[in-house]
Amino acid sequence: MVHKLTAIIEKEDDGYVSICPELDIASQGDSVEKARDNLKEALELFFETASSEEIKQRLHGDFLEIRRRGSHIIMQKKLSESTVTVPVPNHREISGAISSVLNL
Repeated sequence: MVHKLTAIIEKEDDGYVSICPELDIASQGDSVEKARDNLKEALELFFETASSEEIKQRLHGDFLEIRRRGSHIIMQKKLSESTVTVPVPNHREISGAISSVLNL
């Protein structure tokens, strides 16, 4: 299942700045493609490490919780021509376990 989020990329000084306004996550790069790729990586890391509460809090302004199913909360945002649906994990945080495995 593919979920779409907005990526805004703008020229700034000698590079490009990219931002996902729905989650308030930003990155940068020397080219449009690099800024986009870096933003994608930042979003992947965010979803891997953020708690369900953090994700819900950031999406809350634009997204509505429509249901809870199993270990996920389903959030939706209605756009003029479509609807964006994002499943948010709703399980205990595992960051401590990950940190111990990585010796952080």
